[in-house]
Amino acid sequence: MKLRETYVCTACGARAPQWRGQCPACKEWNTLELTVAPRAGKAGARPGASSVGAQGRAQPLKDVVDHGAEPFGSGLDALDRVLGKGLVPGAAILVGGEPGIGKSTLLLQVAGAVAAAGRGVLYLSGEESLPQLKARAARLGVLHDELMAVATTRLDDVLPHLEGPEAPALLIVDSVQTVSSDRAEGLPGNVSQVRAVSTEIVEACKRSGTTVLLVGHVTKDGALAGPRLLEHLVDTVISIEGDRRQMFRLLRVLKNRFGPNQELLVFRMVEQGMEVVEDPSTFFLGARDPALSGTALVMAVDGQRPLAVEVQALVTRSYLAIPRRTGLGFDVNRLHLLLAVLEKRLRLNFGQVDIYAKIGGGMKLQDPGMDLGLVAAVLSSFYDLPLPERAVFWGEVDLNGQVRPVAAHTIRRDQARRLGYTPILHPADDAARGVPTVAALQDALFRRARRPSYADPAGNGPRAQGGGTPSAFGGPADTADSGSDYGGDDDV
Repeated sequence: MKLRETYVCTACGARAPQWRGQCPACKEWNTLELTVAPRAGKAGARPGASSVGAQGRAQPLKDVVDHGAEPFGSGLDALDRVLGKGLVPGAAILVGGEPGIGKSTLLLQVAGAVAAAGRGVLYLSGEESLPQLKARAARLGVLHDELMAVATTRLDDVLPHLEGPEAPALLIVDSVQTVSSDRAEGLPGNVSQVRAVSTEIVEACKRSGTTVLLVGHVTKDGALAGPRLLEHLVDTVISIEGDRRQMFRLLRVLKNRFGPNQELLVFRMVEQGMEVVEDPSTFFLGARDPALSGTALVMAVDGQRPLAVEVQALVTRSYLAIPRRTGLGFDVNRLHLLLAVLEKRLRLNFGQVDIYAKIGGGMKLQDPGMDLGLVAAVLSSFYDLPLPERAVFWGEVDLNGQVRPVAAHTIRRDQARRLGYTPILHPADDAARGVPTVAALQDALFRRARRPSYADPAGNGPRAQGGGTPSAFGGPADTADSGSDYGGDDDV
């Protein structure tokens, strides 16, 4: 048998006849790897492939029988809600996340709940032995007669279980990178193997009406490993995120053919597994002390779920030639941009201070609405004056220092009012004048505060010098006053 040498991109799966430093398809560098494959011949179709018959015959779409394709529950009502209506028969769902984040734990809980409802479940474990899997299932309390398991890395050991009337209602593959097919070259986990394994499993599950949950590895950048074809092949893509040193996990729906995408679900990791946080609105605040300077409450939106998070900032004298700028939980370039705006529009001098900022609770956000809260936290630490205890912020700050509206404004406002936050500082809308600029924000919060002098050789420190009330809202001695020059009520 003649062999053919080709180079396959590990990022996108594109092929090249010779090695190149850059992939011609996705433009990634150093991703082409040598693959040896047999030349195409007249070999028969792979086992399980559909022949031209009832499966491949065209028919009117209105005559298609859809009986038995109703979604069924996963055992977690919150998960069914973010997926649309539950688990759809024949659907393929890709679950990605870092090692140890809780993917296997969550899917084993789902497997136990589906089995307890009387539906057959097959758990394919390519990473754990059956005794290990049983011990974890016993700890979670999900052992059931309908929960079957097989520990193998060969695809041909699994395909026979997906044929005939005894096919399970749910198949869990943990993980797709550990399973190999005899119809593809290379080691398990490479582009050819992942493509072949996922394609054959999805085709077999669509024929049998089995819902398949594929566990996928991620790269060091957090993206799903393997060819991009894997994400296009499945119906739903789920990402489980979080810090393994923290107790919470975030489940994001990145793609969904059966419901809305960009949905968010918050879990708490406990001894019994993953526990849904029903109302995560204030879950990430923790033991917050509003009497400290440099902390601001932001009403952020992730997907369509409003979350109250704490943005912290620390402005302190620098003893370095180049002051430090550090941000955790968001893009640090956003911090650099906002500091440049404050220096230009408010005539502040940050040239002799280190500035550190982070989002409390280990959250990671890409919401532009956190700009206003980040500015308020930086100014609060700069003047060393705390913000009003129940104040909440959101809004995008542009390069001119103006505060612009952001998406889901009504959702943020309604949630802030429901939680009793006041004053509410946000961009202008039809109901309130709002905060138009960062200069207006500074004037409202720190009207009588004088700019600290970090260059003072006497070392007076960063605390603002000046008497009287330091804030239009009352300041640290009178945080109950929530009046405003911009709205006339609690909604600024």
